[in-house]
Amino acid sequence: MAKPISSFAQALRQRRVLRHWNRVADMAPSQPLSALRSQRGQARQLRRQLDRLIHEAESRLALPLIGSNAIRRPLGADWAYRPVLWRGPLDVPGAASVESRTAIGDEVTVFHDCDVSELTVRQIRNTRESDLAPFGLRMDVFRFDGSFLSLVLELPEDVVQGLTRRHLLRMDAVVEMEKPLEIFARLNVRHGPNTEQIVRELPLHDDDVFVEFDLAYTKMNEKRVEKVWIDLIFEGPEMNEIVLRDLTFSRRPRAEL
Repeated sequence: MAKPISSFAQALRQRRVLRHWNRVADMAPSQPLSALRSQRGQARQLRRQLDRLIHEAESRLALPLIGSNAIRRPLGADWAYRPVLWRGPLDVPGAASVESRTAIGDEVTVFHDCDVSELTVRQIRNTRESDLAPFGLRMDVFRFDGSFLSLVLELPEDVVQGLTRRHLLRMDAVVEMEKPLEIFARLNVRHGPNTEQIVRELPLHDDDVFVEFDLAYTKMNEKRVEKVWIDLIFEGPEMNEIVLRDLTFSRRPRAEL
């Protein structure tokens, strides 16, 4: 019962403070200059604290909600997913001189073949009005003496439930970069001892950046599907800053012909 009483007392104090300042404002035209000078100083002190509160509240309330899983699902989609890295804060938000096979959270792993790593990765907070994902991933690449740089994204087990060759798997991305580069997405579907692969280049110059993988063009054994993952491959990443603001996946059955 203590909490409701405290809330009531706080509301009562707030009403009294508002009545006080309403009364002071109403009397300001007739107040002596000495009293008005003192009241102006008090009002300015109060306004500084109120402005701090309003600034912080508007900033935080404008951000995408942590844990949000709002996804633009294609029509007919029977599954959709945003990896954890883009949904919530990581225990270790970043690393410098990243070695190959470094895990970023539980679902994302960095791979490269550099002799000397000059790569940093960091989870960042999205702040734009258009952002649906609460977080993004920034990669800063300086000197790059390797032949490849990739992110491997493990998709959850439920993506394989009911997965058939009639499905289209889609990846949507929001990507920013300092200078142009090519990014390829490679779908991997393990079924028994075999792995099917489909490669698509991301259309980074389009307004909507997405790729689709049509499983009808694979030899996937629907009864033996075990695991699905995506390789994001960055071509020519040297001296570039790459920000993946959002990354979502969905699947839908393709229309019958």
